[in-house]
Amino acid sequence: MTAIPANPPMLVGDRVYRIHWVLGTDRLRAACYCSAEREFEDPVELWDWLLGHPEGHDVRSDRR
Repeated sequence: MTAIPANPPMLVGDRVYRIHWVLGTDRLRAACYCSAEREFEDPVELWDWLLGHPEGHDVRSDRR
């Protein structure tokens, strides 16, 4: 059996998305590979925003 590393490497690349639960809330924070971030309550809206890149979000205006 192969041991799982304590600190596995983070994914990198042109299309790596991150979704974080905002601790103590019902909100999710989406982080696009272009460094734009936005919070959502609805996971469907979150994925629409992430996968719609670059339409629907602009790096300069969506940093929240």
